[in-house]
Amino acid sequence: MRHSWKQLLVRGRLAVAVLIWLAPPLAATAALAEPQPSSETTAQAWCFGRKDPAQRIGGCSFLLALRKLRGKQRAGASLNRGSAYLESNDLDRAIADFTDVIKYEPMRAKGLANRGEAYRRKGDVAAAIADLDQAIALDPRDAIAYYNRGIAYSDRGEPVLAIADYNEAIRLSPKDAWYYNNRGNSYVDAKQPDRAMADYDRAIRLDPKFALAYYNRGNAYRGRDDFEHALADYNTSLRLDPRYAPAYGNRARLFRDRGEIDRALADLDQSLRLDPAGSRDYYARGNLHLGRQDYPRAFDDFSNAIKFNAKYAAALNARCLTRVILGQAQQALADCEQSLQWKPDDPYTLDSRGICRLKLGELDAATADFDAALKINPKLPSSLYGRGVARRKKGDADAAQADIAAAQAIQSDIAREFARYGVE
Repeated sequence: MRHSWKQLLVRGRLAVAVLIWLAPPLAATAALAEPQPSSETTAQAWCFGRKDPAQRIGGCSFLLALRKLRGKQRAGASLNRGSAYLESNDLDRAIADFTDVIKYEPMRAKGLANRGEAYRRKGDVAAAIADLDQAIALDPRDAIAYYNRGIAYSDRGEPVLAIADYNEAIRLSPKDAWYYNNRGNSYVDAKQPDRAMADYDRAIRLDPKFALAYYNRGNAYRGRDDFEHALADYNTSLRLDPRYAPAYGNRARLFRDRGEIDRALADLDQSLRLDPAGSRDYYARGNLHLGRQDYPRAFDDFSNAIKFNAKYAAALNARCLTRVILGQAQQALADCEQSLQWKPDDPYTLDSRGICRLKLGELDAATADFDAALKINPKLPSSLYGRGVARRKKGDADAAQADIAAAQAIQSDIAREFARYGVE
């Protein structure tokens, strides 16, 4: 293949410790709610006990519907229900409940911290950080608030600020494995891989069953080209959490890089069974099918990658080339154009568009694309070869031969690649 494989090191970073305040039970009263508890005693147990989210919502809704709760009791029920909505990813309802908690001054910090996390999950990082700033000002010993703000800074692409917050969370709570795991992720973002590895090691020492920390350390080992240790950590991560799709996906990339294509495909298949919307794994699997010249399967995988991420420039480029091979040059051209909208001046996509235009007989336009690609990457063999073919077709034999010879010096089988595109 002309294009190098995209090295994807997807890291887990979310699983946030939510501030669930479990208030004491209330005195007996009665009401109705969905899901409906069988009694008020059951409602109290559902709302103020560690039940699943649906039960907590049902129990707290039952009690809040009485409209008799005041102060701490109302705030506690709203906080517990809000946390259940947060766990259920019902973010607008979670925000509404946490806003109610904020009105009760003694629990204002908890309400702000939790609402900040809900805003972060909703994608409003600025609102998240604003709430978490206030929460920390009100309660500067709240380690979880620092931790959640660290995640928000990480989401915003500010690893130095994230590390500072994780440092404070660790100072306040030095035995929480999550804090080291997430600081390790931010050290990776800050290009400090040795510190990242040390944090993943510490997280695993604190919690030897921490599947995500093994996964992240596996990524760190893979970044060092340490295949054996990376594979061992991915295997351990999957043994502890066999339903974590990204671990299958990254183990597949490890196998792919070692040339073990069957094992890579098996892992990508499993990853996509667990996460049918995994656009990056569709793209990776499509490239494997493309490498095996299984063009219909490659086309389907690239199409699914685009279905779940319409701005996936690399997948659009890959489908563009696959369509050229399948004899769909006009549709291929549309894919390349779309790819360049999301990633302008990408030399590989300019090259692909040049191949489309060469196939369509648009020699001047093809040459312009190859020239543009070579201006960015002067040693791109397919652009040299494609420009040589275009020049030959236009009757410029000497310039054509020079380009083709230069391409073959870089990639000896380049003519065979172009034969697959139907370009001689």
